[in-house]
Amino acid sequence: RSRSRYSVVYSAVSSSKWLDAHYDPVANLYTFSSCIALADLHGDGENKLVVGDLGTGASNMKLKVYRGTGLLSENTLLDLPTGLVSFLMDQHEPCTPAIAVASGPFIYIYKNLRPYFKFTLPTLEVNPLEQDVWSQAREDMIDPMTLKEMLEGIRFLMLEPQDMEAYVNLHKQQPIRRQTVITCIGTLKKNMADDDAVSCLVIGTESQEVYILDPEAFTILAKMSLPSVPTLMDVTGQFDVEFRITIACRNGNIYILRRDSPRPKYCIELSSHPVGLVRMGKNVVVGCAQETLHGYTQKGKKLWTTYLPAPVTTMAVLDLPTRGFQAVLVGLANCEVHVYRDKNLISTIKTPDLVTSICFGRYGREDGTLIMTTKGGGLIVKILKRTAVFDDKDSAPGPPIAQSIRLNVPKKTKLYVDQTMRERENAVAMHRAFQMDLSRMRLAAARAYVKALESSLTPMSASLTEPLKMNAVVSACLAELSHRHICGVPE
Repeated sequence: RSRSRYSVVYSAVSSSKWLDAHYDPVANLYTFSSCIALADLHGDGENKLVVGDLGTGASNMKLKVYRGTGLLSENTLLDLPTGLVSFLMDQHEPCTPAIAVASGPFIYIYKNLRPYFKFTLPTLEVNPLEQDVWSQAREDMIDPMTLKEMLEGIRFLMLEPQDMEAYVNLHKQQPIRRQTVITCIGTLKKNMADDDAVSCLVIGTESQEVYILDPEAFTILAKMSLPSVPTLMDVTGQFDVEFRITIACRNGNIYILRRDSPRPKYCIELSSHPVGLVRMGKNVVVGCAQETLHGYTQKGKKLWTTYLPAPVTTMAVLDLPTRGFQAVLVGLANCEVHVYRDKNLISTIKTPDLVTSICFGRYGREDGTLIMTTKGGGLIVKILKRTAVFDDKDSAPGPPIAQSIRLNVPKKTKLYVDQTMRERENAVAMHRAFQMDLSRMRLAAARAYVKALESSLTPMSASLTEPLKMNAVVSACLAELSHRHICGVPE
């Protein structure tokens, strides 16, 4: 019995595509997919895990670096991180990437795990009325209550009367500034598509704007506007050649920005708010709040839709360049991670807790490493087996794959186009000719029917209550019997 139980367990483990490398349920890592990255920080060929830890949400925010299963270093962050990326600032030897952490209105740059530079977003234009009112308050020309009444009209100040005087005395001598914050961050190759090429930083802000920063001087190279606040971002291309920035916004739409275009080039309207956004080749895969996964072209045309068994918590790309294989990792609220290739579910990973962040890539010296953090602060590391094979067929129950294959519809020929134009130009005449032919056909049918009734060719009942039809059929045996009777042959 023990031998059979061992064989069942061994067969289940051997059939799995993943090796359980590490699981620490008390790692105290609280983060999202936007705050996790894999990078070779020391140029030794071993990738480290860089995590922007949210801590408790109000304190204990840290930048943590893992090597293997242990914590290598950590730096204290002053505010909650909203995004984290690794990028190359220059080509100086040794080529080690820097870490950019977006937090509030700042981007903290770390080089060799040490603070290197802090970029601050440009301030926004201050309301002229507020500027004038505070200038009067600075010169004691108006009292705090008058200041409160004037500022309430433009919804800049909502304080109780007893707190007004202390607030005005504290802030009236300070310059008025209007500061925005960073909502998402990404990287864009500068002029080459190589893995070790210099990259620019791309940031989305609460003021509905997108900035592209120079990787060395950290000056603003380009500025683009959006109809809503960006929340998710995916960037591809090169800044000096051509690029596309796919952005999911807070209004539930996805916008695509291109080079030399200050406004979005395309817009994808979704039925519900996006909670995950990844790029698969030239297509965009979006996870929505209504437990659906959609595939779109880069011009906004919908390709497919698949329904999920639970809400989406996070998404990432599974990319294996050595095998030429790409898929989408989707973390679900039912403690599962689904692997999709287009709309087909090709693998399912069970997790002990709800997954909050996913990262796939080279960790250490292993190419196919899947790193996940859980809602309870756990850290899960899995390694894809070198013998793992993903089938293209859908493992989920449903219609066959052939049903979703597009038909090879031929292109419109010149003859078809000419015929369409002729029909548009002569629509009235063609309709009248059709009605004339239809009337003639009905008349011919009525005449044939009357002729059949008059000549009794097809006898039938004239009453609708007794639809009786009579058909005369001469049986062979009856004909032979009548022939014998007429010829006098005994039966």
